[in-house]
Amino acid sequence: MTIQTALPVLADLGGVLMGEHAALLENEVGGKVFINGQLAYVWGAGQDGLRRLAASQLVDTGAAQVNEVAAGFGVNTESLRRWRKSLEGAGLLGLAPVKKGPKRPSLLTDEKAAQIRAVRVGGVSLRATAEATGVSTDTVRRAMAMTTATEAATGPSARDGVAPLEAAEQLALPVLPAPVPRDGERAAARAGLLDCAAPVFAPAAHIRHAGLFLALPALETTGLLSCAKEVYGSLPDGFYGLETILIDAVLRALAGETRAEGATRFNPVELGRVLGMDRAPEVKTIRRRISQLAEAGKAEELIAALAKHHLNMSGPDAEDLTAILYVDGHVRAYQGTKKIGKIYSTRLKFPVPATEETWVTDAHGSPVFVVMAEPGASLATELRNLLPELRTAVGDDRRVLVGFDRGGWSPALFQHMAEKGFDVLTWRKGASKNIDEDQFAEVSHTGENAQTRSWSVADTLVDLPLAATKTTGEVFTIRQVSRIVPATGGGTRQIHILTTDRDMSAGEVVYRMGSRWRQENQFRYARMHFDLDSHDSYASTGDDEDRLVPEPAKKKAYQKVVAARNAHAEAAAVADANLLALKTPADGAGEVTLTSAMHNQVMAPVGEAENALVAAEKVHKSIPAKVRLGDLSPGQQVLNTETKLIHHGIRMAAYNTAMSIAREIRTNTGYKRATQEAHALMRQAFNQAGDIDPTKPGYLTISLDPLPTKAKTAAIAQLCEHLNSTQTRYPGTGLILRYKIKSNA
Repeated sequence: MTIQTALPVLADLGGVLMGEHAALLENEVGGKVFINGQLAYVWGAGQDGLRRLAASQLVDTGAAQVNEVAAGFGVNTESLRRWRKSLEGAGLLGLAPVKKGPKRPSLLTDEKAAQIRAVRVGGVSLRATAEATGVSTDTVRRAMAMTTATEAATGPSARDGVAPLEAAEQLALPVLPAPVPRDGERAAARAGLLDCAAPVFAPAAHIRHAGLFLALPALETTGLLSCAKEVYGSLPDGFYGLETILIDAVLRALAGETRAEGATRFNPVELGRVLGMDRAPEVKTIRRRISQLAEAGKAEELIAALAKHHLNMSGPDAEDLTAILYVDGHVRAYQGTKKIGKIYSTRLKFPVPATEETWVTDAHGSPVFVVMAEPGASLATELRNLLPELRTAVGDDRRVLVGFDRGGWSPALFQHMAEKGFDVLTWRKGASKNIDEDQFAEVSHTGENAQTRSWSVADTLVDLPLAATKTTGEVFTIRQVSRIVPATGGGTRQIHILTTDRDMSAGEVVYRMGSRWRQENQFRYARMHFDLDSHDSYASTGDDEDRLVPEPAKKKAYQKVVAARNAHAEAAAVADANLLALKTPADGAGEVTLTSAMHNQVMAPVGEAENALVAAEKVHKSIPAKVRLGDLSPGQQVLNTETKLIHHGIRMAAYNTAMSIAREIRTNTGYKRATQEAHALMRQAFNQAGDIDPTKPGYLTISLDPLPTKAKTAAIAQLCEHLNSTQTRYPGTGLILRYKIKSNA
């Protein structure tokens, strides 16, 4: 039978495949084993001996491997080995189930326990108590343990501040029990019979990473899970579903390990308890599942959905998050061996092989949107291309203030943005006239933290010439807010802020422009805590060799033109000085005669400099401004963007989750040092151990261990109360999360 052609087992029967030949079908009335589609073994309910016989003979006949049979029957390989050994030694009788537990009635009846306690309460030793009552010392210990448990359930708690019922619940939780076995589901997943495994929680005390449960209410507000479902639907059939993979990635990021390789630094069983699994996914599984998402090619849709979800929410003070957005480019350096184009990094202060990204954040510096910039593209070009995406994310035609730095300087862009319903907020670039000091006046603005700041500013209008129409004199009129600031080396200088918003107060214009540094803080924090600059995938594709790129020789030739112009100007100045000296007679001398030979000798260096300048300009003009990339740098590569964008979406959700929890600590707890230590306290809480209690129907209770100080413990207790009010359900289940923190002993 085992060498016949394999016949398929219908998936809708619920069969569990074991290798290529065997399948197991079990239900409440018994079980059946099929080999190559033909019925081979049958047993009824409670006939465990026949079930073990079938499992043993499947291995003995070579129909399936040991690990396949063990997984299919839901046992470990050691149990299967004992079954086979018993069958070999004692036949079918050796497989008969043996009754577990004591073989005679227990001596520890209620009356006997009362007798033991009566003897023991007088201070008699364990051995003397056992001899007096006719039991063993172990029975005496069990009788006294029963007393302790009864008192804990009905009497006052031994722990200060914990209700009696609460103490009984804690006593009932097993300490680090084995995870809920999921072998059958894993076998079904390998056979392609399982969409995904749902989270299942078992009561457990003192588990690590229990503090990560605190992140789930904030994670829900980021929209990562709902947007991923909307865009991708689900992952291909397997044990770990889309929600589990994303939750695992975010929680690992909050615990300090953002990359897939960071999964090796966690005990998979311990992290699996937080995910509701028997073990967390490991590196190869994470990479495979993310690759399956990348194959769909919908990462840009995911980012757009996250942006729309984020902008449709209201901020902490119910403000409109779409009112102000900040845009900036971020250079992600590459250290590998592939031939990647170089980009100047302002952080590193020199050109490096890198890819560039354009990030959009809200007024608080929280990431909203990210796109991969075209190689060599300027921020002004990326801004122009990004406007349709921003308009889609905003969802209507309201005007939005967009702030950016001098990298986006372009009067033509300012005009284009104003026409499309976006207001500009940026620094003025290049030389400009100073504003008369009598136009400066004191202004102030009260920020989000109720702190009022004052500045001396001048509010004027300026005309910017449009680059394409300089010859016609067409200009774009824009509002300019100027400040006087200290200059390097002493003295003062004026700086100018440009905006197309005519209604915003001058004080708020200065405040909003200064708030653009929140975006820089986001880059810095994300680099430190969320591996923003990691590549996650080193796959690459060939760059477009027909793409036109600047010709480096053109720049070098222009530098020679500038040098020739300077040399010509210097030679002309020297010649003028020499001619003046020749024409000026000495004191007491008569008229001076200037001959042609003398004039030509003085002007000879000027002629040589002029010839060199003409030659340099001719060479510069002959060099094309742009050339094909294939001619300049054949074989240049661009890094894979799909996988990176998916990881960016996960990191954006992790960052926004962390910011939300830190904000809750500042606003909804009485922690006095919350302004300085909210993020540190948040990370400490995420790493707290605690208990998981799913025994109350409809609830998943998380009891965290106390923190080192009373102030921190009280702060996290207040945070738990606030999170309880959100009534958040654990994703993929109907369990409402309920948080509390244990009192100090």
